[in-house]
Amino acid sequence: MNPRDMAAIRTGLARTSRRGFLLMAGAAGLAACSSGPDMGAPQAALPLPEAPPTANPALGTGTPIGLILPLGASGNAGAVAISLRNAAEMALSEFSGARIRLIVKDDGGTGPGAQAAASQALDEGARALIGPLFAHSVAAAGQVARQRGVPLVGFSTDTNVATQGVYLLSFLPQTDVERVIRYAASQGRRSYVGLVPDNAYGSVVEAAFRETVPVVGGRVVGLERYASGQAAEAARRLAGSMAQADAVFLPDAADTVPQIVQALSGSGLTGKQLIGTGLWDDAKLFANPAMNGGIFAAPDTAGFRAFAARYRARFGSEPVRTTTLSHDAVSLMAALVNSYGENGITDAAIQNPSGFSGVDGIFRFRADGTNQRGLAVMQISGGTSQIVSPAPRSFAQGM
Repeated sequence: MNPRDMAAIRTGLARTSRRGFLLMAGAAGLAACSSGPDMGAPQAALPLPEAPPTANPALGTGTPIGLILPLGASGNAGAVAISLRNAAEMALSEFSGARIRLIVKDDGGTGPGAQAAASQALDEGARALIGPLFAHSVAAAGQVARQRGVPLVGFSTDTNVATQGVYLLSFLPQTDVERVIRYAASQGRRSYVGLVPDNAYGSVVEAAFRETVPVVGGRVVGLERYASGQAAEAARRLAGSMAQADAVFLPDAADTVPQIVQALSGSGLTGKQLIGTGLWDDAKLFANPAMNGGIFAAPDTAGFRAFAARYRARFGSEPVRTTTLSHDAVSLMAALVNSYGENGITDAAIQNPSGFSGVDGIFRFRADGTNQRGLAVMQISGGTSQIVSPAPRSFAQGM
C-alpha cells in the first residue's frame, strides 16, 4: 500500500461529501479533439433527492462500467471500500436517467487481485473502469485497461501510476500546494522557508513547493526535511533562514505541525504566514491557538456537508471523506454515456479542458492522467476554518 494512499485513508476516516454533479464541456474544444461526431456540450445536473432513496437499489441498467474496490480487505481499507461502493449506488439513484450498470469487483487490496478484477469486468463488457483505491492496484488494473483500450478512473493519490488512459480523481497534494502558494503570493508573500517530512508525501509536496514559488515571483530561502520524531531538530536548523522569510510552509498533519510551530517560536515566527496543505483540514489543528492565521487549500466544505447528510439518511452511518470520489466517478460515467452514447467514454471526453463539477467543486483531467481541482483557501481562526479565497466555479476564472 502506497504511503500517500495510507495517509489519505487515515485522514478520510476522520471526515465526510458532495452535491449534484454538473458536467461542463466546451463543445468546440471537445469536438476538435474527438475522432467522433460533434456531439455538443454535455450538461448533466444531479438534482437533490426529495426523500431518502431505498436502501438497496439495483446497480443500474445500461452500459456496463466496472467498479473495482478492496471490499474483502481487512481494517480501514475494507471500511473505505464499503463507503465508496455505497456512494456509487447513491450516484446511480441521484443521477436522473442514468444509463449505466455497475459491475462490482473485489480486488482484495492487492495488485494481482486488481488485475484479475479488471480482466473479469472487461470480459463482462465494461466500457470503462472506476477504481481501484491503492497505487499498486491502480497500476495493475491500469495495465489491463490500457491493453484493452478502455479508460480507468482510479482513486490513488500517487501520481506515479497516472498516465494517458489511467486517470486519478483523488485529491492530489500538488494541487493543494499550488493553490495556497499562489494565494500567499497574491497577499504579498515573497520569501519562503519550508519544513517537510522525509517521506513519500513530503517528496511530492516539496517538489510542488519548489516549482510553484518561483513561478509566482517568490524565492525559497530555506528548506529542511525531517524524519519522524525529529521535526524540532529540523526547525532549529532552519532558524538561520527565518529572518529572511515572510512565509513558512509546514505540510504535515495535526499531530506534528504544532510541535514545529513551537520549536520555531523563538526564531522570529511572529508576523510570518503559516502555510499548510489539505492535511491541515483537521479540527485538532483548528483548536490550537498557535495556528490562528494559518492558511491551507481544501475543497469548499458545503458540498461535502450536503452529501454527508444524504449519505447518513440512506445508510445510517458517516461516509469517509474520500467517498465523494466514487460518487463523482459514477456520475461522470453516467453523464458521458447519456451525452455521447455507450462509445462516448473516450480519452478526449475525459480530458475535456472545461472540466467537470462534482461534490467537491470543479475538476479536470490532464493528458498525463493527473487532475486539477478548483480549491478554496481556508484560514484558521478561533477554533475553526473560514474561506478567505473562494473556490473558482470554472477553469476560465484561473486557478
